[in-house]
Amino acid sequence: MEFRPTAIAGAFIVELAPQADERGSFARTFCTDEFARAGIDFDAVQVNLSRNIARHTLRGMHCQAEPHAEAKLVQCTRGRIFDVAIDLRRTSPSWKAVVSVELDADANQLFYIPPGCAHGFLTLEAHSDLLYYMGTRFVPGVGLGVRWDDPAFGVDWPAAPAVISDRDATYPDYAP
Repeated sequence: MEFRPTAIAGAFIVELAPQADERGSFARTFCTDEFARAGIDFDAVQVNLSRNIARHTLRGMHCQAEPHAEAKLVQCTRGRIFDVAIDLRRTSPSWKAVVSVELDADANQLFYIPPGCAHGFLTLEAHSDLLYYMGTRFVPGVGLGVRWDDPAFGVDWPAAPAVISDRDATYPDYAP
């Protein structure tokens, strides 16, 4: 695994190193020891699957409030997505920074997002699936969000959402 830093402090693009032969390929997608060697304290305690039927489905921008802030390791296992993280940590040197990455099932990349960052994505193909390796368990009632098109962040989405929940569409403007 190779860990490429991003514009958000503590967020990384994780490049896999698949071994290929006549049968196909094999790649480790998570290893506590390799993350620790890269200076990332992450242990997956929950894994979630997001199935998305339609192209241009938007989910996000979500996070959990402290002390339940969650780190996420995101992997696209089918289809193709435009994945986005926004740093909402006021004490971070990258506060309000935005990182986006296109992930697909064949890219051999994952996106590690540290606690305190909002996360969301837009599907670029129908039938796109994501696995979320979570560093914290889901806690009902502590979810937060910012609007996907909030001008405070200026995310350059590749398309407008065709499918979006009422909750995600109506988050208020960001107020630090």
